[in-house]
Amino acid sequence: MTDTATGANATGYRVLARKYRPKDFSDLIGQEAVVRTLGHAFTTGRIAQAYMLTGVRGVGKTTTARLIARALNYPGGPTLDMAALTPQCEAILESRHMDVIEMDAASNTGVDNMREIIESVRYAPVQAAYKVYIIDEVHMLSKSAFNALLKTLEEPPPHVKFIFATTEIRKVPVTILSRCQRFDLRRLDAALLAQHYARIAGLENVVAEDEALRLIARAAEGSVRDGLSLLDQAIAYGDGTVKTADVTAMLGIIDKSRVINLFDAVMAGDGPRALAEMASQYEAGGDPQTILTDLADFVHWVTRIKVVREGALADSSRTEAEKKAGADFSQRLAMAHLTRAWQMLLRGIAETRDAAQPMAAAEMVLIRLAHAADLPPTEELARLARAGVAEAAPPPARPKADPQRPAPEPQGPSQADRSGTAAPALARAPAPAPQDSEGASAPRAFARFADIVALAAEKRDLRFKSDLERFVRPIRVTTGQIELALEPGGSPQLANELARKLEAWTGQRWMVLLAREGGERPIAQQKKEARTSAFRDAENNPDVQAILRRFPGARIDNVRDPEILTMVEDSDEESR
Repeated sequence: MTDTATGANATGYRVLARKYRPKDFSDLIGQEAVVRTLGHAFTTGRIAQAYMLTGVRGVGKTTTARLIARALNYPGGPTLDMAALTPQCEAILESRHMDVIEMDAASNTGVDNMREIIESVRYAPVQAAYKVYIIDEVHMLSKSAFNALLKTLEEPPPHVKFIFATTEIRKVPVTILSRCQRFDLRRLDAALLAQHYARIAGLENVVAEDEALRLIARAAEGSVRDGLSLLDQAIAYGDGTVKTADVTAMLGIIDKSRVINLFDAVMAGDGPRALAEMASQYEAGGDPQTILTDLADFVHWVTRIKVVREGALADSSRTEAEKKAGADFSQRLAMAHLTRAWQMLLRGIAETRDAAQPMAAAEMVLIRLAHAADLPPTEELARLARAGVAEAAPPPARPKADPQRPAPEPQGPSQADRSGTAAPALARAPAPAPQDSEGASAPRAFARFADIVALAAEKRDLRFKSDLERFVRPIRVTTGQIELALEPGGSPQLANELARKLEAWTGQRWMVLLAREGGERPIAQQKKEARTSAFRDAENNPDVQAILRRFPGARIDNVRDPEILTMVEDSDEESR
């Protein structure tokens, strides 16, 4: 049964995903590691009793399972060199061979289904060398079904092989995984998919533009089947031709140049231009969520160029306009601005998806992005603060506030330049509000970081006190400002939490600078070392040694400061 030039046959049209399904391992694109491993295993005779194939949808799990079954049962096999397509091979590939049993675990989830397999494995194959059981979406089996299969899977008869396929490998019990050879079928990259789709378009006598195929490949997200379904749709949409404009309209995406224009507007802080561009794209048929997703993709693209320039610009799935604009933006924008835009877009895409008015939600996301573009990078503020530039000057004394006239708001720091110089992260609370000259209270000062830990104990915040003792390496403590570094395992939010709690406990605002390295040992470590040293000194004390010799079996249980003991005795005398 062969296809005509139009793709029709006696039983109707066969979609491209089925028509061009691989018939041997040479057709299996993008899975070279799997093919190489199986080839060596078959050559040396190291054939496992069970295989586990995992990967995202459409990368060829079921197809690979059938190819393995064909290779196991190929005349003169097992072998990967399957030059001839025998009637038995055709039956296996079309899932109608009596010794290759395919089962969908989604509709056969129970233990009774596994009992049927357990009973049937005792019988030898009728036509083939091996009886092969292919179980698709194996993670859907019940716990009882998995347990029933364990013993048979571990020690099957020599003529039986199992091949499992799943998209949810984490749901498969480890007891099953440990009995299988696992192959992870990787997601295909867009450039390879575009080449594959171009070859298929040629075989179908379809004229397809390269950019249109690149758009389809990127929309497929690594899935061969998804892309072939889109190609099928694009051929029908374009009446036998695949054009970039048609694919753009079909997928509801916007021309990349317009995404670049929108990115330029928001990163320049030009809110009106950004909203106008969004409205224009929306009127042209763009979906608000898709527009924001494309914008996030471009933010990620620019960030990758900034980190791995040559590798990112070598991506053949990107247009020349994207490469040129991305390279330019990566030079002009600081990493802090790009990462901040990425985080805001991730949140904004979710908001737009769930909003009753998606367009309004998308516009609010753009407004936030444009506003944030004018804010200085956090690391720049940290650099200035460490250099002493960001510290606010002491406010001059002013007359007593008039209750009938509200006091003016304190002015914030001027906008810093955007040089993007690397510096420690900054956890900063606003500068303290000026006090009236009459009755002004002096800021609370701490002589050392241990005083701050003592304050946490006084406030009975024991968890926070423990974190300060274990994870903080103090560097400098001055009035209104603390500089510290963190031990491995310390939360980056500890500096923010310290600034917030000190403000609540002292009534004044604190700046907490977080450095990357340096500082004293954590207080908990200092206490431990001091206690170890005290025990060592006590053990070496001649009087203590004499007591230990005089009383065999005695040991040093604790060491206390003599000054503390004297204070306790004096207190007892006064109480008597």
